[in-house]
Amino acid sequence: MDTTQTAWTILDAAHTALRDTVTAVRTDEWDGPTPCSDWTVAQVLQHAAGDQQAYAAMLGEGDFPAYDPFSPTGTLETSALELLDPPLRASRLAFSRVGADDPAVAVPLPQARLVAPVAVGAAALDAAVHAWDIAVATGQPSPMDAGLAAQLYAVAVEIVEPLRGFAYAAALPGVQGDAVDRLLRYLGRDPSWSPTR
Repeated sequence: MDTTQTAWTILDAAHTALRDTVTAVRTDEWDGPTPCSDWTVAQVLQHAAGDQQAYAAMLGEGDFPAYDPFSPTGTLETSALELLDPPLRASRLAFSRVGADDPAVAVPLPQARLVAPVAVGAAALDAAVHAWDIAVATGQPSPMDAGLAAQLYAVAVEIVEPLRGFAYAAALPGVQGDAVDRLLRYLGRDPSWSPTR
């Protein structure tokens, strides 16, 4: 993996969370259920990889994914890291060229353009939340700490409402825990979800 760091620590942290989580998935876990109720672990991976590729492509770094990230097949035709690493690398490279004061960064979201910190944060949010999905689906600890979750929450409140219904579910009421709990509930995810519930 290209481990080049960007000036965007939120993106670096989210990419690390996603890659480390995917690396720890066992071969027999790819067909298991996830908090994304209609998708397996493999489908969440395909979706997350495709989303990062789409963010990069919007900024002129490589092509858009050859498949619809919102209709993943669940069939891994390469290794998980062969699928994931190129989009992560392209996303980092694309965002490394984005200045912190850029007022209109292109994104593959209904908003079309966002100020730089929110645009980068949107890509980070996508990666980190799907890292959490894969982690809890495969019995791993949460890949998000409270600090990262707090940063992502600030981004989420800026972008999520137009995405509810297809990218995010309705927010869940109540917060019983820390910043991770608050973020997950805002995104419509049950922090206590497990494959056996």
